[in-house]
Amino acid sequence: MQPNMNNLQVCDTYPTDLYVPKPASVPIIVGSSKFRSRGRFPTLSYYYQDNNASICRSSQPLSGFSARCLEDEQMLQAIKKANPGSDFLYVVDTRPKLNAMANRAAGKGYENEDNYSDIKFQFIGIENIHVMRNSLQKVLEVCELRSPSMGEFLWGIESSGWLKHIKTILDAGIFIAKAVSEEGASVLVHCSDGWDRTAQVCSVSSLLLDPYYRTIKGFMVLIEKDWISFGHKFNHRYGNLEGDPKEVSPVIDQFLECVWQLMEQFPCAFEFNERFLVHIQHHVYSCQYGNFLCNCEKERKEMRIQERTYSLWSYLWKQRLDYMNPLYRPDHSQTQGILRPNTTPCHFRFWRGLYNRFEKGMHPRQSVTDFLQAVKEETQQLEEEMEFMEKRLAKLETREVNETNADYNDQPKIHNFQMCITKHSPANTPQDYSTNLKLFPSRSPSQGEDDSALILTQDHLKSSDPDLSANSDQESGVEDLSCRSPSGGDSLPSEDSGKDPDSDEAVFLTA
Repeated sequence: MQPNMNNLQVCDTYPTDLYVPKPASVPIIVGSSKFRSRGRFPTLSYYYQDNNASICRSSQPLSGFSARCLEDEQMLQAIKKANPGSDFLYVVDTRPKLNAMANRAAGKGYENEDNYSDIKFQFIGIENIHVMRNSLQKVLEVCELRSPSMGEFLWGIESSGWLKHIKTILDAGIFIAKAVSEEGASVLVHCSDGWDRTAQVCSVSSLLLDPYYRTIKGFMVLIEKDWISFGHKFNHRYGNLEGDPKEVSPVIDQFLECVWQLMEQFPCAFEFNERFLVHIQHHVYSCQYGNFLCNCEKERKEMRIQERTYSLWSYLWKQRLDYMNPLYRPDHSQTQGILRPNTTPCHFRFWRGLYNRFEKGMHPRQSVTDFLQAVKEETQQLEEEMEFMEKRLAKLETREVNETNADYNDQPKIHNFQMCITKHSPANTPQDYSTNLKLFPSRSPSQGEDDSALILTQDHLKSSDPDLSANSDQESGVEDLSCRSPSGGDSLPSEDSGKDPDSDEAVFLTA
Protein backbone atom coordinates (compact mmCIF):
# COMPACT_ATOMS: atom_id res chain seq x y z
CA MET A 1 0.00 0.00 0.00
CA GLN A 2 1.14 3.53 -0.69
CA PRO A 3 -0.19 6.86 0.64
CA ASN A 4 -2.26 8.93 -1.70
CA MET A 5 -2.79 12.65 -1.20
CA ASN A 6 -6.47 13.07 -1.93
CA ASN A 7 -6.37 16.86 -1.44
CA LEU A 8 -10.17 16.82 -1.64
CA GLN A 9 -10.02 16.81 -5.45
CA VAL A 10 -11.03 13.25 -6.33
CA CYS A 11 -13.56 12.83 -3.50
CA ASP A 12 -14.60 15.75 -1.33
CA THR A 13 -15.98 13.54 1.47
CA TYR A 14 -12.77 11.54 1.95
CA PRO A 15 -9.88 12.57 4.23
CA THR A 16 -6.80 14.22 2.77
CA ASP A 17 -4.48 11.26 3.38
CA LEU A 18 -5.49 7.87 1.98
CA TYR A 19 -3.76 4.54 1.30
CA VAL A 20 -4.15 2.63 -1.96
CA PRO A 21 -2.21 -0.31 -3.51
CA LYS A 22 1.08 0.58 -5.19
CA PRO A 23 -0.08 -0.50 -8.69
CA ALA A 24 -3.02 1.91 -8.44
CA SER A 25 -1.91 4.81 -10.64
CA VAL A 26 -3.63 8.17 -10.81
CA PRO A 27 -5.70 7.23 -13.90
CA ILE A 28 -6.90 4.06 -12.12
CA ILE A 29 -7.87 6.06 -9.00
CA VAL A 30 -9.67 8.73 -11.02
CA GLY A 31 -11.45 6.18 -13.18
CA SER A 32 -12.56 4.13 -10.19
CA SER A 33 -13.75 7.28 -8.43
CA LYS A 34 -15.96 8.21 -11.37
CA PHE A 35 -17.49 4.75 -11.32
CA ARG A 36 -18.33 4.82 -7.60
CA SER A 37 -21.19 6.68 -5.92
CA ARG A 38 -20.12 10.08 -4.52
CA GLY A 39 -16.65 9.41 -5.94
CA ARG A 40 -15.78 7.20 -2.95
CA PHE A 41 -13.30 4.79 -4.56
CA PRO A 42 -11.80 1.76 -2.70
CA THR A 43 -9.20 2.74 -0.11
CA LEU A 44 -7.59 1.15 2.94
CA SER A 45 -9.40 1.05 6.28
CA TYR A 46 -7.38 -1.56 8.24
CA TYR A 47 -4.21 -3.55 7.51
CA TYR A 48 -3.66 -6.88 9.27
CA GLN A 49 0.10 -7.22 9.64
CA ASP A 50 0.14 -10.93 10.49
CA ASN A 51 -0.75 -12.04 6.94
CA ASN A 52 -0.87 -8.81 4.85
CA ALA A 53 -4.65 -9.01 4.48
CA SER A 54 -6.54 -5.72 4.45
CA ILE A 55 -10.00 -4.26 4.92
CA CYS A 56 -10.84 -1.65 2.29
CA ARG A 57 -13.97 0.48 1.97
CA SER A 58 -15.83 2.30 -0.78
CA SER A 59 -19.33 3.14 -2.00
CA GLN A 60 -21.49 1.14 -4.43
CA PRO A 61 -20.50 1.03 -8.10
CA LEU A 62 -22.56 2.77 -10.78
CA SER A 63 -23.01 -0.50 -12.57
CA GLY A 64 -26.71 -0.39 -13.33
CA PHE A 65 -27.73 -3.53 -15.20
CA SER A 66 -24.72 -3.86 -17.49
CA ALA A 67 -22.22 -1.01 -17.02
CA ARG A 68 -18.60 -1.77 -16.21
CA CYS A 69 -15.37 0.16 -15.60
CA LEU A 70 -11.93 -1.19 -16.45
CA GLU A 71 -10.20 1.16 -14.01
CA ASP A 72 -12.40 -0.02 -11.15
CA GLU A 73 -11.73 -3.63 -12.06
CA GLN A 74 -7.99 -2.88 -12.04
CA MET A 75 -8.33 -1.22 -8.63
CA LEU A 76 -9.89 -4.33 -7.11
CA GLN A 77 -7.28 -6.50 -8.80
CA ALA A 78 -4.53 -4.35 -7.25
CA ILE A 79 -6.07 -4.78 -3.78
CA LYS A 80 -6.09 -8.56 -4.25
CA LYS A 81 -2.47 -8.64 -5.45
CA ALA A 82 -1.34 -6.55 -2.48
CA ASN A 83 -2.05 -9.65 -0.41
CA PRO A 84 0.09 -12.46 -1.89
CA GLY A 85 -1.30 -14.98 0.60
CA SER A 86 -4.74 -15.15 -1.01
CA ASP A 87 -6.00 -15.92 -4.50
CA PHE A 88 -9.29 -14.06 -4.19
CA LEU A 89 -10.89 -10.94 -2.76
CA TYR A 90 -14.08 -10.77 -0.74
CA VAL A 91 -16.52 -8.03 -1.79
CA VAL A 92 -19.03 -7.49 1.04
CA ASP A 93 -22.19 -5.51 0.30
CA THR A 94 -23.69 -4.67 3.68
CA ARG A 95 -27.18 -4.04 2.23
CA PRO A 96 -29.97 -6.57 1.82
CA LYS A 97 -29.78 -8.08 -1.66
CA LEU A 98 -33.25 -6.80 -2.54
CA ASN A 99 -32.18 -3.20 -1.78
CA ALA A 100 -29.03 -3.52 -3.86
CA MET A 101 -30.98 -4.90 -6.80
CA ALA A 102 -33.51 -2.08 -6.54
CA ASN A 103 -30.69 0.45 -6.86
CA ARG A 104 -29.88 -0.92 -10.29
CA ALA A 105 -32.92 0.87 -11.65
CA ALA A 106 -31.26 4.14 -10.62
CA GLY A 107 -28.03 3.21 -12.42
CA LYS A 108 -26.24 1.97 -9.31
CA GLY A 109 -26.15 -1.54 -7.86
CA TYR A 110 -23.29 -3.91 -7.05
CA GLU A 111 -20.27 -5.60 -8.62
CA ASN A 112 -20.88 -8.19 -11.30
CA GLU A 113 -18.72 -11.25 -10.59
CA ASP A 114 -18.47 -11.90 -14.35
CA ASN A 115 -16.59 -8.60 -14.82
CA TYR A 116 -14.33 -8.80 -11.77
CA SER A 117 -11.85 -11.66 -11.68
CA ASP A 118 -11.13 -13.61 -8.50
CA ILE A 119 -13.74 -12.02 -6.27
CA LYS A 120 -16.27 -13.63 -3.93
CA PHE A 121 -19.39 -11.55 -3.44
CA GLN A 122 -21.31 -11.57 -0.17
CA PHE A 123 -24.50 -9.79 0.91
CA ILE A 124 -24.95 -9.05 4.63
CA GLY A 125 -28.46 -7.61 5.02
CA ILE A 126 -28.15 -4.55 7.28
CA GLU A 127 -31.26 -2.40 6.87
CA ASN A 128 -31.18 1.26 5.76
CA ILE A 129 -31.30 4.37 7.94
CA HIS A 130 -35.08 4.68 7.78
CA VAL A 131 -35.67 1.21 9.20
CA MET A 132 -33.14 1.86 11.96
CA ARG A 133 -34.74 5.18 12.90
CA ASN A 134 -38.17 3.59 13.23
CA SER A 135 -36.72 0.70 15.23
CA LEU A 136 -35.10 3.02 17.77
CA GLN A 137 -38.31 5.00 18.10
CA LYS A 138 -40.16 1.83 19.12
CA VAL A 139 -37.47 1.06 21.70
CA LEU A 140 -37.81 4.52 23.23
CA GLU A 141 -41.59 4.16 23.35
CA VAL A 142 -41.20 0.96 25.34
CA CYS A 143 -38.78 2.65 27.75
CA GLU A 144 -41.26 5.48 28.34
CA LEU A 145 -44.11 3.16 29.37
CA ARG A 146 -45.23 3.63 32.96
CA SER A 147 -45.24 0.39 34.92
CA PRO A 148 -45.38 -1.93 31.90
CA SER A 149 -46.06 -5.61 32.42
CA MET A 150 -43.36 -8.14 31.59
CA GLY A 151 -45.25 -9.18 28.48
CA GLU A 152 -45.65 -5.60 27.25
CA PHE A 153 -41.98 -4.81 27.76
CA LEU A 154 -40.63 -7.98 26.14
CA TRP A 155 -43.08 -7.77 23.27
CA GLY A 156 -42.16 -4.11 22.68
CA ILE A 157 -38.43 -4.87 22.52
CA GLU A 158 -39.03 -7.84 20.22
CA SER A 159 -41.38 -5.97 17.88
CA SER A 160 -38.90 -3.07 17.56
CA GLY A 161 -36.36 -5.39 15.94
CA TRP A 162 -33.54 -3.40 17.54
CA LEU A 163 -31.51 -6.31 18.92
CA LYS A 164 -31.94 -8.14 15.61
CA HIS A 165 -30.26 -5.20 13.85
CA ILE A 166 -27.44 -5.18 16.42
CA LYS A 167 -26.90 -8.89 15.82
CA THR A 168 -26.74 -8.36 12.05
CA ILE A 169 -24.02 -5.72 12.39
CA LEU A 170 -22.01 -7.94 14.73
CA ASP A 171 -22.38 -10.90 12.37
CA ALA A 172 -21.01 -8.77 9.54
CA GLY A 173 -17.99 -7.75 11.62
CA ILE A 174 -17.36 -11.35 12.65
CA PHE A 175 -17.52 -12.54 9.03
CA ILE A 176 -14.93 -9.98 7.93
CA ALA A 177 -12.66 -10.63 10.93
CA LYS A 178 -12.67 -14.36 10.18
CA ALA A 179 -12.01 -13.78 6.49
CA VAL A 180 -8.98 -11.65 7.32
CA SER A 181 -7.51 -13.64 10.22
CA GLU A 182 -8.40 -17.25 9.35
CA GLU A 183 -8.65 -17.27 5.54
CA GLY A 184 -6.02 -14.59 5.01
CA ALA A 185 -8.19 -12.85 2.41
CA SER A 186 -8.56 -9.13 1.86
CA VAL A 187 -12.04 -7.63 1.98
CA LEU A 188 -13.73 -4.69 0.23
CA VAL A 189 -16.73 -3.37 2.17
CA HIS A 190 -19.39 -0.99 0.87
CA CYS A 191 -23.04 -0.04 1.24
CA SER A 192 -24.81 2.66 -0.78
CA ASP A 193 -22.56 5.68 -0.19
CA GLY A 194 -20.02 4.12 2.14
CA TRP A 195 -20.46 6.31 5.22
CA ASP A 196 -23.09 4.53 7.36
CA ARG A 197 -23.21 0.73 7.32
CA THR A 198 -19.68 0.61 5.92
CA ALA A 199 -18.37 2.57 8.93
CA GLN A 200 -20.22 0.25 11.32
CA VAL A 201 -18.87 -2.96 9.83
CA CYS A 202 -15.28 -1.77 9.30
CA SER A 203 -14.97 -0.45 12.86
CA VAL A 204 -16.52 -3.58 14.44
CA SER A 205 -14.22 -5.91 12.50
CA SER A 206 -11.17 -3.78 13.38
CA LEU A 207 -12.18 -3.92 17.04
CA LEU A 208 -12.40 -7.72 16.92
CA LEU A 209 -9.01 -8.05 15.21
CA ASP A 210 -6.85 -5.50 17.00
CA PRO A 211 -6.47 -5.23 20.82
CA TYR A 212 -5.21 -1.66 20.43
CA TYR A 213 -8.68 -0.46 19.51
CA ARG A 214 -9.96 -1.95 22.77
CA THR A 215 -7.96 0.56 24.83
CA ILE A 216 -9.17 4.05 25.68
CA LYS A 217 -6.77 5.80 23.32
CA GLY A 218 -7.21 3.20 20.59
CA PHE A 219 -10.99 3.49 20.66
CA MET A 220 -10.71 7.25 20.16
CA VAL A 221 -8.42 6.60 17.18
CA LEU A 222 -10.92 4.10 15.76
CA ILE A 223 -13.81 6.58 15.84
CA GLU A 224 -11.62 9.33 14.45
CA LYS A 225 -10.47 7.08 11.60
CA ASP A 226 -13.54 5.18 10.45
CA TRP A 227 -16.22 7.73 11.35
CA ILE A 228 -14.96 11.29 11.52
CA SER A 229 -12.22 11.24 8.88
CA PHE A 230 -14.10 9.06 6.38
CA GLY A 231 -17.04 11.42 6.21
CA HIS A 232 -19.86 10.06 8.35
CA LYS A 233 -22.67 12.63 8.11
CA PHE A 234 -22.90 13.71 11.74
CA ASN A 235 -24.93 16.85 11.03
CA HIS A 236 -27.56 14.96 9.06
CA ARG A 237 -27.70 11.72 11.05
CA TYR A 238 -28.04 13.32 14.50
CA GLY A 239 -29.92 16.52 13.74
CA ASN A 240 -27.13 18.85 14.82
CA LEU A 241 -28.38 21.50 12.35
CA GLU A 242 -31.74 22.09 10.74
CA GLY A 243 -32.28 19.64 7.94
CA ASP A 244 -34.39 16.79 6.68
CA PRO A 245 -35.77 14.73 9.62
CA LYS A 246 -35.74 11.71 7.33
CA GLU A 247 -31.93 11.86 7.28
CA VAL A 248 -31.71 11.31 11.06
CA SER A 249 -30.70 7.78 12.05
CA PRO A 250 -28.89 6.18 15.04
CA VAL A 251 -25.96 4.78 13.04
CA ILE A 252 -23.13 5.39 15.51
CA ASP A 253 -25.46 4.53 18.40
CA GLN A 254 -25.69 1.02 16.98
CA PHE A 255 -21.92 0.76 16.74
CA LEU A 256 -21.53 1.80 20.38
CA GLU A 257 -24.11 -0.78 21.41
CA CYS A 258 -22.24 -3.45 19.47
CA VAL A 259 -19.17 -2.55 21.52
CA TRP A 260 -21.19 -2.78 24.74
CA GLN A 261 -22.51 -6.22 23.76
CA LEU A 262 -18.90 -7.33 23.21
CA MET A 263 -17.94 -5.93 26.61
CA GLU A 264 -20.66 -8.05 28.21
CA GLN A 265 -19.19 -11.20 26.65
CA PHE A 266 -15.54 -10.24 27.19
CA PRO A 267 -15.38 -8.24 30.44
CA CYS A 268 -11.58 -8.40 30.65
CA ALA A 269 -10.84 -7.41 27.04
CA PHE A 270 -11.64 -3.68 27.14
CA GLU A 271 -9.70 -1.02 29.01
CA PHE A 272 -12.75 1.28 29.23
CA ASN A 273 -16.07 0.82 30.99
CA GLU A 274 -19.71 1.41 30.12
CA ARG A 275 -19.62 5.03 31.28
CA PHE A 276 -17.05 5.78 28.55
CA LEU A 277 -19.45 4.63 25.81
CA VAL A 278 -22.42 6.45 27.33
CA HIS A 279 -20.53 9.74 27.49
CA ILE A 280 -19.37 9.46 23.87
CA GLN A 281 -22.94 8.76 22.78
CA HIS A 282 -24.15 11.75 24.79
CA HIS A 283 -21.68 14.14 23.16
CA VAL A 284 -22.53 12.94 19.66
CA TYR A 285 -25.78 14.85 20.21
CA SER A 286 -24.65 17.58 22.65
CA CYS A 287 -22.63 19.66 20.10
CA GLN A 288 -20.47 20.72 23.06
CA TYR A 289 -17.28 19.61 21.31
CA GLY A 290 -16.20 19.96 17.71
CA ASN A 291 -15.42 16.32 16.95
CA PHE A 292 -18.95 15.45 15.81
CA LEU A 293 -19.79 18.62 13.93
CA CYS A 294 -20.10 18.79 10.12
CA ASN A 295 -20.33 15.94 7.64
CA CYS A 296 -16.76 15.59 6.40
CA GLU A 297 -13.21 16.84 6.77
CA LYS A 298 -13.66 19.44 4.04
CA GLU A 299 -16.53 21.12 5.89
CA ARG A 300 -14.58 21.14 9.15
CA LYS A 301 -11.67 22.87 7.48
CA GLU A 302 -13.90 25.44 5.84
CA MET A 303 -15.60 26.24 9.16
CA ARG A 304 -12.30 26.10 11.09
CA ILE A 305 -13.82 23.69 13.61
CA GLN A 306 -10.47 22.67 15.05
CA GLU A 307 -9.56 26.30 15.80
CA ARG A 308 -12.94 27.36 17.16
CA THR A 309 -13.93 24.37 19.30
CA TYR A 310 -12.49 21.97 21.86
CA SER A 311 -11.81 18.27 21.34
CA LEU A 312 -13.79 15.66 23.26
CA TRP A 313 -10.82 13.31 23.21
CA SER A 314 -8.70 15.71 25.28
CA TYR A 315 -11.41 15.92 27.91
CA LEU A 316 -11.99 12.16 28.06
CA TRP A 317 -8.26 11.47 28.26
CA LYS A 318 -7.87 13.92 31.13
CA GLN A 319 -10.69 12.15 32.98
CA ARG A 320 -9.60 8.65 31.92
CA LEU A 321 -9.42 7.33 35.49
CA ASP A 322 -13.22 7.61 35.58
CA TYR A 323 -13.47 5.35 32.54
CA MET A 324 -11.07 2.56 33.51
CA ASN A 325 -12.38 -1.00 33.55
CA PRO A 326 -11.21 -2.64 36.81
CA LEU A 327 -11.32 -6.09 35.19
CA TYR A 328 -8.96 -5.13 32.35
CA ARG A 329 -5.51 -6.75 32.38
CA PRO A 330 -3.00 -6.24 29.55
CA ASP A 331 -1.72 -9.82 29.94
CA HIS A 332 -5.16 -11.45 29.81
CA SER A 333 -5.92 -13.87 26.95
CA GLN A 334 -9.00 -11.81 25.98
CA THR A 335 -6.87 -8.68 25.80
CA GLN A 336 -4.18 -10.12 23.56
CA GLY A 337 -6.12 -12.27 21.12
CA ILE A 338 -8.82 -11.90 18.49
CA LEU A 339 -12.34 -11.74 19.89
CA ARG A 340 -14.71 -14.46 18.72
CA PRO A 341 -18.11 -13.55 20.14
CA ASN A 342 -21.13 -15.78 20.24
CA THR A 343 -24.10 -14.20 18.45
CA THR A 344 -26.84 -16.63 19.38
CA PRO A 345 -29.90 -14.70 20.63
CA CYS A 346 -29.39 -15.64 24.28
CA HIS A 347 -26.13 -13.66 24.39
CA PHE A 348 -27.77 -10.31 23.58
CA ARG A 349 -28.99 -8.04 26.35
CA PHE A 350 -31.03 -4.87 26.58
CA TRP A 351 -28.74 -1.90 27.29
CA ARG A 352 -30.46 -0.47 30.32
CA GLY A 353 -27.45 1.73 31.14
CA LEU A 354 -28.10 3.77 28.00
CA TYR A 355 -31.83 3.67 27.33
CA ASN A 356 -32.95 3.80 30.98
CA ARG A 357 -30.11 5.80 32.46
CA PHE A 358 -32.44 8.61 33.58
CA GLU A 359 -34.89 6.31 35.28
CA LYS A 360 -35.14 6.87 39.04
CA GLY A 361 -36.35 3.84 40.91
CA MET A 362 -36.84 3.02 44.57
CA HIS A 363 -33.41 1.45 44.97
CA PRO A 364 -30.02 2.89 43.99
CA ARG A 365 -28.40 1.25 40.99
CA GLN A 366 -24.72 0.66 40.35
CA SER A 367 -23.03 -1.63 37.90
CA VAL A 368 -20.69 -4.35 39.10
CA THR A 369 -17.73 -2.76 37.30
CA ASP A 370 -18.33 0.58 39.02
CA PHE A 371 -18.38 -1.15 42.38
CA LEU A 372 -15.18 -3.07 41.60
CA GLN A 373 -13.49 0.11 40.43
CA ALA A 374 -14.40 1.81 43.69
CA VAL A 375 -13.10 -1.12 45.74
CA LYS A 376 -9.90 -1.26 43.68
CA GLU A 377 -9.17 2.43 44.17
CA GLU A 378 -10.01 2.24 47.88
CA THR A 379 -7.66 -0.73 48.26
CA GLN A 380 -4.89 1.12 46.45
CA GLN A 381 -5.35 4.13 48.69
CA LEU A 382 -5.19 2.00 51.84
CA GLU A 383 -2.07 0.23 50.57
CA GLU A 384 -0.37 3.57 49.98
CA GLU A 385 -1.39 4.72 53.45
CA MET A 386 -0.07 1.53 54.99
CA GLU A 387 3.25 1.88 53.18
CA PHE A 388 3.57 5.45 54.41
CA MET A 389 2.81 4.45 58.00
CA GLU A 390 5.32 1.59 57.87
CA LYS A 391 8.05 3.97 56.70
CA ARG A 392 7.12 6.44 59.40
CA LEU A 393 7.14 3.74 62.07
CA ALA A 394 10.58 2.57 60.94
CA LYS A 395 11.91 6.14 61.21
CA LEU A 396 10.48 6.56 64.69
CA GLU A 397 11.95 3.27 65.87
CA THR A 398 15.35 4.16 64.42
CA ARG A 399 15.30 7.57 66.08
CA GLU A 400 14.25 6.09 69.41
CA VAL A 401 17.09 3.59 69.34
CA ASN A 402 19.60 6.34 68.48
CA GLU A 403 18.38 8.63 71.21
CA THR A 404 18.40 5.80 73.77
CA ASN A 405 21.98 4.92 72.88
CA ALA A 406 23.01 8.56 73.10
CA ASP A 407 21.40 8.97 76.53
CA TYR A 408 23.02 5.78 77.74
CA ASN A 409 26.46 7.05 76.75
CA ASP A 410 26.06 10.63 77.99
CA GLN A 411 24.36 10.19 81.39
CA PRO A 412 25.43 8.38 84.56
CA LYS A 413 24.23 4.82 84.48
CA ILE A 414 22.13 5.26 87.61
CA HIS A 415 19.96 7.78 85.74
CA ASN A 416 19.67 5.97 82.37
CA PHE A 417 16.41 4.19 83.09
CA GLN A 418 14.80 7.28 84.52
CA MET A 419 15.92 9.45 81.61
CA CYS A 420 14.44 7.06 79.02
CA ILE A 421 11.07 7.12 80.71
CA THR A 422 11.08 10.89 80.94
CA LYS A 423 12.06 11.51 77.35
CA HIS A 424 9.69 9.02 75.71
CA SER A 425 6.63 8.99 77.88
CA PRO A 426 4.56 10.85 75.20
CA ALA A 427 3.91 8.55 72.25
CA ASN A 428 4.68 11.34 69.74
CA THR A 429 5.20 15.01 70.31
CA PRO A 430 3.36 17.62 68.20
CA GLN A 431 6.65 18.62 66.67
CA ASP A 432 7.24 15.07 65.46
CA TYR A 433 3.91 14.85 63.65
CA SER A 434 3.98 18.32 62.19
CA THR A 435 7.29 17.53 60.55
CA ASN A 436 6.34 14.20 59.03
CA LEU A 437 2.76 14.96 58.04
CA LYS A 438 4.00 17.25 55.30
CA LEU A 439 5.38 14.24 53.47
CA PHE A 440 1.89 12.83 52.75
CA PRO A 441 -0.49 15.10 50.83
CA SER A 442 -3.71 13.65 52.26
CA ARG A 443 -2.75 14.51 55.88
CA SER A 444 -3.27 18.01 57.23
CA PRO A 445 -2.30 19.11 60.80
CA SER A 446 -4.57 21.52 62.60
CA GLN A 447 -4.23 23.43 65.85
CA GLY A 448 -5.72 21.95 68.95
CA GLU A 449 -6.26 18.45 67.58
CA ASP A 450 -4.89 15.22 68.89
CA ASP A 451 -1.66 14.66 67.00
CA SER A 452 -2.30 10.95 66.70
CA ALA A 453 -5.33 11.57 64.41
CA LEU A 454 -5.22 10.48 60.80
CA ILE A 455 -7.02 12.80 58.39
CA LEU A 456 -8.37 11.42 55.09
CA THR A 457 -10.02 14.00 52.85
CA GLN A 458 -13.07 12.86 50.89
CA ASP A 459 -12.54 15.15 47.93
CA HIS A 460 -11.50 12.21 45.80
CA LEU A 461 -14.18 9.91 47.22
CA LYS A 462 -17.03 11.67 45.39
CA SER A 463 -18.09 10.83 41.86
CA SER A 464 -20.60 12.26 39.43
CA ASP A 465 -21.44 11.96 35.78
CA PRO A 466 -20.02 15.14 34.26
CA ASP A 467 -22.29 15.47 31.28
CA LEU A 468 -25.56 13.93 32.37
CA SER A 469 -26.91 16.81 34.44
CA ALA A 470 -30.36 15.33 34.43
CA ASN A 471 -29.01 12.34 36.34
CA SER A 472 -26.66 14.18 38.65
CA ASP A 473 -27.98 12.50 41.80
CA GLN A 474 -25.81 9.68 43.04
CA GLU A 475 -27.43 6.38 42.25
CA SER A 476 -24.78 4.30 43.96
CA GLY A 477 -25.41 2.70 47.27
CA VAL A 478 -21.66 2.60 47.98
CA GLU A 479 -20.81 6.22 47.31
CA ASP A 480 -18.14 6.33 50.02
CA LEU A 481 -16.17 3.60 48.24
CA SER A 482 -15.86 5.60 45.04
CA CYS A 483 -12.43 7.13 44.67
CA ARG A 484 -12.78 8.72 41.29
CA SER A 485 -11.76 12.31 41.03
CA PRO A 486 -14.71 14.71 40.60
CA SER A 487 -15.14 15.77 37.03
CA GLY A 488 -17.44 18.67 37.72
CA GLY A 489 -19.81 19.49 34.91
CA ASP A 490 -19.58 18.95 31.21
CA SER A 491 -18.27 22.41 30.60
CA LEU A 492 -15.49 23.22 28.23
CA PRO A 493 -12.06 22.12 29.49
CA SER A 494 -10.63 24.79 31.79
CA GLU A 495 -7.95 25.35 34.36
CA ASP A 496 -8.27 23.79 37.84
CA SER A 497 -10.65 25.68 40.06
CA GLY A 498 -7.99 26.12 42.70
CA LYS A 499 -10.31 24.99 45.48
CA ASP A 500 -8.58 24.68 48.82
CA PRO A 501 -8.42 20.96 49.67
CA ASP A 502 -8.27 21.78 53.36
CA SER A 503 -11.85 23.11 53.18
CA ASP A 504 -13.28 19.76 52.04
CA GLU A 505 -15.20 17.50 54.34
CA ALA A 506 -12.82 15.20 56.23
CA VAL A 507 -13.07 11.90 58.05
CA PHE A 508 -11.00 11.56 61.22
CA LEU A 509 -9.75 8.11 62.08
CA THR A 510 -7.86 7.81 65.32
CA ALA A 511 -4.54 6.08 64.85
